[in-house]
Order: sequence, then structure tokens, then C-alpha cells
Amino acid sequence: MPVVDVHPDELRELTGHQEKGDEALKSDLFALGLEFEGETEDGAFQLEFAPDRLDRLSVEGVARSLRYQYGDDRGVYVPSTNDATWTIEVDESVPDERPYVTGAVIRDVDLDDDALNSLIQLQEKLHATMGRKRAKGAIGIHDLTMLKGAQVERDDDAVDAGETAADVGDDVRVSETSKSISYVGVEPDEDTFVPLDSDDELTPAEVLEAHSTGREYADLVSSYDRYPAIYDDLGLFSFPPVINGRRTEVSTDSRNLFVEMTGTDQWTIDKMLNVVCYALEARGATVEDVNVAYPEKAVYAENELAASGGTLVRPDLSLDGKRVAHDRIERVLGVALDASDVVDLAERAGLDAAPIDTATGQHPGATDDAGSDLPDDPRGSIQGSAATTASADADVDVGATPSVEGDLAYDVEVPPYRVDVLHPMDVVDDLGRAYGFNDLEPKAPDVSTNGGRHERSRLERAVRSQLVGLGFEDLLNFHMIASEENYDRMRLDAAATASDADAVGAEPPVTITEPYSEDYEQLRSWALPSLAMVLENNTHRQYPQDLAEIGLVAHRDPAESTGVREERHVAAVLARADASYEDAKARLQALARNFGVDLATPPTQHPSFIDGRTATVRIDGADAGVVGELHPKVLVEHDLEVPAVGFEFDLGALE
Repeated sequence: MPVVDVHPDELRELTGHQEKGDEALKSDLFALGLEFEGETEDGAFQLEFAPDRLDRLSVEGVARSLRYQYGDDRGVYVPSTNDATWTIEVDESVPDERPYVTGAVIRDVDLDDDALNSLIQLQEKLHATMGRKRAKGAIGIHDLTMLKGAQVERDDDAVDAGETAADVGDDVRVSETSKSISYVGVEPDEDTFVPLDSDDELTPAEVLEAHSTGREYADLVSSYDRYPAIYDDLGLFSFPPVINGRRTEVSTDSRNLFVEMTGTDQWTIDKMLNVVCYALEARGATVEDVNVAYPEKAVYAENELAASGGTLVRPDLSLDGKRVAHDRIERVLGVALDASDVVDLAERAGLDAAPIDTATGQHPGATDDAGSDLPDDPRGSIQGSAATTASADADVDVGATPSVEGDLAYDVEVPPYRVDVLHPMDVVDDLGRAYGFNDLEPKAPDVSTNGGRHERSRLERAVRSQLVGLGFEDLLNFHMIASEENYDRMRLDAAATASDADAVGAEPPVTITEPYSEDYEQLRSWALPSLAMVLENNTHRQYPQDLAEIGLVAHRDPAESTGVREERHVAAVLARADASYEDAKARLQALARNFGVDLATPPTQHPSFIDGRTATVRIDGADAGVVGELHPKVLVEHDLEVPAVGFEFDLGALE
């Protein structure tokens, strides 16, 4: 889970609640779902939170959430932006592997040491989470005064947020003089620049070889025929997603910034940009639009958010929308609420909600002429399931629950910095947090049966008890894992089908289509990699380390109705100076004896284990797993300096 350093003094300053003590702040933060993990040497809170709330990756985002919780802020806030004076010209030479770019100009920001450190931390955390370690999205922040833009006259089709290239008519045009920078593709040795933390002029290829940051992110671009690069009138100043140039380095003296982001997906970098813009605007900065001019190219025509041969206006601060039924809110939360209560809770959660009659599509209590003087949003309309919104169509006077012909529901507006509201249930979760989960009264379920422990759960509990009795420390790891951890670092290759798997753990993975982080790309196909990661993270601890886990594993299997086969596996490792195959087998034999099953261990081969020191775990005549000494290359890969042995088998074999 991401951990963010947030100083309580900054929280008090940004929320305006100087009276809040440290313990009161910790309690308020816990109510938001932010868990206190400790303090840094300078007294900053180390807060752990779920990676879906990326808007809380900075002290500004956390302070915003607290202000909503305290009732100081209500409803959706969208900062105003100034018209664009800069354009990012995208050249046809940009590599197709990384074709998308977005940006914004930030003016009059006061960057003291705390603000600059917060900005750097936000950049790093966004890279690690939504940016997938810069693979999907990378952020470049530059001192605007050090850029010299080319003067250009643009007269292109404009594509606003919420519109596709097909939606744009001939009457939608941009014609203005602005400064421009260029996003291009260059040969690896075509040009030079001075990267951050260096005094030498280097080509992009030399950066990947000679610079520490270049070596760290070389695998992101090394396979490209042409490397991504950003130019102004003075030359190359950014080599995304690897490193910026020293010429535009940001310091506490910087007052105007240029924020650019490149990536493999327009939606991702647009949302990352929104998070950064909101954080800087909270510091008193003014946000200025940037035009993004795309060339006519197939890769842009295939993406509904990009415009082949057109111009985007960024940042995209249009609102998303969801519709959620009133009875669903009450059913999930278990409390009776008036419509006015729901609207109030939504506003306290940083959302806007308007009651709607699902039969008529009308907002009860709305005035017909309300909203007629509201200007059109230049970035487009709300995207999502909500057909209409109160802010755009009507002023709604919600005194209590209005009478409706059909079912009562709510059109909910979601602010631009929220990337986690994907489903109406996410809205219900926000309403529950605003109500206060601790204030919900527990109720016994209205059923006539008595609950009991499932047979599988009984078996699992018994096996876990036996493992603890054999000296193992019981663990509970995540079921999701990185593909590299599951296969590569264990010297395994993923099989194409389940029937092709020739080793435990080599079954085809159940992958996540759009993971937030590279650390959680798939469901693990076996449990030993999770234990190896725990050993790797505890090399500073005393040995011996005997670890065990009973947990979920899964792999693709077309024979299953869901296409996925799920199993509960028993896995254990012993790491110590004198660990041997016999140690693992002895504990396996004790476990089998206690459950009255026949155990056989015929020799086998497995890439993760040493040949000649590996055996199949055969229980009651059926192959159920593997036992052996971990291969030296696996030990080196996990920085282990002592031998390690282990076993893994299907829990169902003990039934």
C-alpha cells in the first residue's frame, strides 16, 4: 500500500484548523481510511491508504478531504482556468508506443521547501501507482521562465473533453497566436542535453547507459526505434519518461511552471494531470489551459479521447456522473435517509447530488428557468450514466424525500481529480464515510438459520494450527502479485494453457486488465513467491525464519464455468544456515501423519528448486504439490544469503 509523509503542521495550515492536536488529526485521518503507520524524524505522519484515492497522495489532497469532513467545504469544486497561451505540437515522428501527451501551465505558485517537497512526493507516488512506474504515464514539471516557445498561428479543429474527433464540426475552430513546444521522436544519438543531476551533455542513448536514472528506466524505451523527446526553441529539454533537462529544473524560486505528461493512454495522463493541478491550485496557484495539437495519424484516430489532426484543450476538468438509486443507498448502509440527507452527505463527500424521478427523468422541485444563465463548459459535458444533472438543468430545493412517479434516484457529479468512482457502489461508499461508519448501528440479519464454520474453513483452521505447532509463523499475503514475482524471479515460464503447465505455479495467469500498479498485475498461480518476497523483505531479521501460509491461488482453466480455477494452497519455507531438503520433508511428513493421509515424495524437477533435491508431493496417490531446496539463482534474485527450503500443495488433498 502507498505510504505518504504528511506533516501535521501543514495539515493544520491547509485546513485552517490550528486547534487540532496530533491525536485529533490521527483520529480524523483514520475516519477517512488513512492509517497512521509512524512518524519521520521531523515529525511527519506516515499514512498508509488504499491506492484508489490518488488525490490523497499529497498533503494538499489529504487537507482537502479533511475540509470536507469538517464541513468547511461542500460539493464539487472545479477551479477556473485561464485561456491557453501555450501549445504542445505533437509530431508524426513520436513513437507509437508512447503517443499521448497532456499539459498545463501553473502560474503564481509559492513553492517553499514544504510545497516543493510535497510536489516531488506527489510526482513520485503518481509514477509508482497510476503511472505504473512511468510505463503508463510519466510527469515532467519545468520552470516556465526557462522555456522559450516558438510563436505559432493555429487554425485547427478543436476537440474538447467529452467530444470525439467525429463530434467536431467545421464551425468548431481554434485561431490564436501562442507559444509552442514540440513532442517528437528522435534517434537515440541525434541530439544532446544536460539531464538533471549531471553536468555533462549527453545523448538520450548515453543517458540510458551513463546516468543512474537512465539505467533505472532504460527498459521503458530501449526497444523503441525513436525515443520520445520534448523541444522548445532552445532545444531538447525533456526525455520522457526517463528524465528532464537541468535547464528547466524547478526550485523554490520558481513561480510559473509547465507541467507535461506523456504516456500510453490519454485518460490516464489526463487524470494524473488533474491531481497535480488541484494540488498546486490549493497552494494559491492559477491554472492555465494548454492546447495539445495532434497530427493526423492512425494511432490517434483509434482513441476516442485523442483527436487525429485536431486540438485538445487541457487540463480536462469536466465532471463524471453516476446514477444511484435511493433504495440501494438505504439497503447497503442500513439506515433510513431523506433525500435531503443524501444530498447533504454527497456534498460533505465532495460530490454533488440531485434527486431524480426515474419514471419522468425530472428533478423534483426543480425550477424550469434555473441554470439558463450558466455558461457552457468549454471542455464538454458530464460523461457517465447520469442523463442530466441539477447543476446544468435546474435548481433543486430538497426539503425532504420528494414524491415521485417512479423510483427515486440521484444524479451524482464526481470531481475531475477522482479516478476511483467507477460504479454507483463507489458513491454509496462515499456517502457511508460521510455519514460515519462508526455511527452505523449493528443489526442482526433477518434470517432464520444459525451461521456456522464451513467445512473447508474448519480444515484450513486445523492445518494452520498444525503448522504453528510445527514451528511456522502464520502469514497472510495479498492474493494479487506482479507477473515478474510470480514467474520470472522464480525461474518459471507461464504456460499457454493449464494442460501445458509442467511445474507447480507455471499455470497460465489470471491477469488484471487495467491494474493500478505493476505490483498487482495478476492473481498468483502459487503461494511460494509470496513467501520468498517476505524473506527478501526481512533479510535484516534474525534467522531461522520459518514461514507458512494457507491462501488463494488461481489460474486460467477453460474447463471451469468461470474460466478460472481457484484453489487453496498450503505453502511453507524454512530459511536458515543449515536448511536442507530433509527439514522440509520432515515437517511435511508430520503434517500428513496428523491428518491421516498417505504421503509419497518421488523425485521430480522444478525450475525453482535444485535438481536432485526436489520431489513431488503425492497425497493418497494423487500429485498435489512440490517440495525441495530453493535454487541458488532464486536465492540470489531475492537477496537471500542463507539456504531456504519449502513445500507447497493443494489444501484439498488433506480432505
